[in-house]
Amino acid sequence: MATAVVNGEDVTEMGRVSSFKLGEKVVEASASGFKDRTKRRFSLPAGPRFESRRSSTVSICSSTSSYTGSSSEEDEISPREKAQSNTKGSADFCVKNVSQAAFGRREIEIAEQEMPGIVALRKRATDDKPLKGAKVVGCTHINAQTAVLIETLVELGATVRWSACNIFSTQNEVAAALAEADHPIFAWRGESEEDFWWCIDKCLNAENWQPNMILDDGGDATHLMLKKYPAMFKMIKGICEESVTGVHRLYQLSKAGKLTVPAMNVNDSVTKTMFDNLYSCRESIIDSLKRATDVMFGGKQIVVCGYGEVGKGCCQALKGLGCTVYVTEIDPVCALQACMDGFRVMKLSEVIRQVDILVTATGNKNVVTRDHMDKMKNGAIVCNMGHSNTEIDVTSIRTEDLKWQTVKRQSNSLRTPDLTWEKVRSQVDHVLWPDGKRIILLAEGRLVNLSCSSVPSFVVSITSCTQALALIELFNAPAGRYKSDVYLLPKKMDEYVASLHLPTFDAHLTELSDEQAKYMGLNKAGPFKPNYYRY
Repeated sequence: MATAVVNGEDVTEMGRVSSFKLGEKVVEASASGFKDRTKRRFSLPAGPRFESRRSSTVSICSSTSSYTGSSSEEDEISPREKAQSNTKGSADFCVKNVSQAAFGRREIEIAEQEMPGIVALRKRATDDKPLKGAKVVGCTHINAQTAVLIETLVELGATVRWSACNIFSTQNEVAAALAEADHPIFAWRGESEEDFWWCIDKCLNAENWQPNMILDDGGDATHLMLKKYPAMFKMIKGICEESVTGVHRLYQLSKAGKLTVPAMNVNDSVTKTMFDNLYSCRESIIDSLKRATDVMFGGKQIVVCGYGEVGKGCCQALKGLGCTVYVTEIDPVCALQACMDGFRVMKLSEVIRQVDILVTATGNKNVVTRDHMDKMKNGAIVCNMGHSNTEIDVTSIRTEDLKWQTVKRQSNSLRTPDLTWEKVRSQVDHVLWPDGKRIILLAEGRLVNLSCSSVPSFVVSITSCTQALALIELFNAPAGRYKSDVYLLPKKMDEYVASLHLPTFDAHLTELSDEQAKYMGLNKAGPFKPNYYRY
């Protein structure tokens, strides 16, 4: 359990570990000496001064941080200490560098081309303004795809304040573009633990601002508001949560009688579970591992912890590239599915010594412990595909007294009492054992696909539509429709989200005749499956 301080108050968060700042900024040589200049990466001048940086300058996260580099001099300056304003004179934001807005706007435009569903929803609902009067606090990954969602919500009438749910997944140039467009954004890549909570607090507590909706990914905004602003929490009309971790927390709050507002479990809606969790992870696990390590997959032995939708997607992708894939599971149904799909279901202790890559996808804590890592082979890769950073027990391979979040790793090396950490490149660390063995840890155990690569925009479009419709439903619901509990998105909305994306594939749905609809007991317009149906 880590404790952070927000405006003088302790805020305790389960399982979140401290972090440090990452990234370099290009330094350009001139006749008068060296001068900082933000530009594209890959252009370091020659000379011994820069050789130690050159290896880490080519970022494995180029798609998520193309223009996020900074010099060591600027690294000393927190965005919280900078006086920035956009071209309209507004300073109600905190991002790495608002001058990167033009780059971010291009990223957003690229994402829009691959997000037909959310763009179609924006066009259909703009005139009706179904979110007029909604004041949304958002705490999600801030990337180009999220920016499309944010600007859609604003087009639909909402006002927003937004922070990041992950310290490594923010695209700095996209955050700058949103700030330039007058959206209050408080996030930058490589926040410290204190920065993380400060940013969320700035979204919750602002002058002339009383939020009435929460869009959360992991439950952090909900957690902080409930703990620090309980009176504000009671004024909330609804919460939308899109992660397994956050949904688990909501059910815990409901069971304890502390959930005083209705909440929508977006994560378990069909359009989120099937498409985001399965198809997105099936593509992004390969992308992130390739970018981070340049690994060859053919013939590798890989263990995937968890065979839910995320685990299924990872296993399918890895098997397709010629890997031998093992699965660990606690659920006999999921374990049987894994067996039927051709995977060996084992205990982690039975395969840990032989695997080349370990991927966690459980949403649980301490799935991979120090004891497991002690037994892993030299050069093994360890990463996490679940939302929570608790699955890999990273704290067991470093010590709290190092005050990790304040350590300046300018030497690219840090020694713990018995292990040595070497930074290889952004989000990639070698952890060296005393006998010379090393494992490769990605993103410090945080979500690897959003930390080390990106996710497919098309899939995010599906999830974004689901989130937007959940907000619209909760905000406009008449009094009494939803009690202080956790609800699933109505099936009809899942089908509507899917229909928004079918034109992209030139797909044509078959229509039931009156006789067929009567025989099946269905409305010709849907929904076509009962709530208990499993796709």
